Amino acid sequence: MTNSLQPVYALVPGANLESYVHSVNSIPLLSPEQERELAERLFYQQDLEAARQMVLAHLRFVVHIARSYSGYGLAQADLIQEGNVGLMKAVKRFNPEMGVRLVSFAVHWIKAEIHEFILRNWRIVKVATTKAQRKLFFNLRSQKKRLAWLSNDEVERVAESLGVEAREVREMESRLSGQDMAFDPAADADDESAYQSPAHYLEDHRYDPARQLEEADWSDSSTASLHEALEGLDERSRDILYQRWLAEEKATLHDLAAKYNVSAERIRQLEKNAMNKLKGRIEA
Repeated sequence: MTNSLQPVYALVPGANLESYVHSVNSIPLLSPEQERELAERLFYQQDLEAARQMVLAHLRFVVHIARSYSGYGLAQADLIQEGNVGLMKAVKRFNPEMGVRLVSFAVHWIKAEIHEFILRNWRIVKVATTKAQRKLFFNLRSQKKRLAWLSNDEVERVAESLGVEAREVREMESRLSGQDMAFDPAADADDESAYQSPAHYLEDHRYDPARQLEEADWSDSSTASLHEALEGLDERSRDILYQRWLAEEKATLHDLAAKYNVSAERIRQLEKNAMNKLKGRIEA
């Protein structure tokens, strides 16, 4: 096992991915006897050299698994690196008494790390946050073979096969079809593209001096119009509106009915008529 003794840092996937793949494929596989011996040394004696040799001998399997996730638009080297993290976690937890080969045990850990990396980086906005959503995300990606939206029959089949509701399949399909958009337009964007960027329609106008002045003028004008309209009402109507809408402690219909010795329904009618007059004077 001479090749397997090369340092781990020399086998980190970098710019030359082809060279990395060639290097890991040149490391001999472990026989069942060799693997058990190394696993026992690690498990019972915490032998880190044994762990290193087990990791190196299984790097080729990480490459094989990572390549199955090439359709997510992420760098292959990054996927492999995350898978290697999963492999190291598996080696650390591997018990030689379980009666299985390391590769069978490590598959779960390798895929788990790759899945987490994809979910963190595939979209700026997370598409799956719960365990059930993660399962649906990856299963739907693998089952959806074309770009068109799934038909109702296809949605029902996917939902039945995954044990989820049809609406959950539709929701995840919508998330998968969404695309991230940069907040600011590109430097070379034309006027139409720049107009469609979020920076254009999500702009914060709260502290725009022109907008603040405009709002202040509108507020002053509205206040003046309101006072002028109130002055045009009779004293009782003006008092009813003040007590019902402007007073700090607003009066009820029954309070005003007792004050003016009329029914609560009559107060409601007077309030409604006063409001209509007020609106008419303001809009005039």
